[in-house]
Amino acid sequence: MPQTKTLGNGTVRRRRPAKQRVEVGQYLVADPEVYHGELTFKGTRIPVKTVLTFLGMGESIDVLLEDYPSLSREAIEESVRLAKEALVAPFEPRNGRKR
Repeated sequence: MPQTKTLGNGTVRRRRPAKQRVEVGQYLVADPEVYHGELTFKGTRIPVKTVLTFLGMGESIDVLLEDYPSLSREAIEESVRLAKEALVAPFEPRNGRKR
């Protein structure tokens, strides 16, 4: 059964955990055998959303590396870069034209 989440604007988003292993970038994976198919850092059970939440609350990468020694700086930086790309990409101009 898909999980649902109500967003701040009142819309409901359905989220389906991965049904098969999906690698995202070099350091992230959604695997149905790990953490209910949610996006985690490869080789760990650490959810990407947890790390991004802590960063959003002002935690530093250095502190996260102390708290989660199985993570690397490169893995955390990749998660931030991919999250930024997913958020910004829909709003970037296409074909060099300004919106």
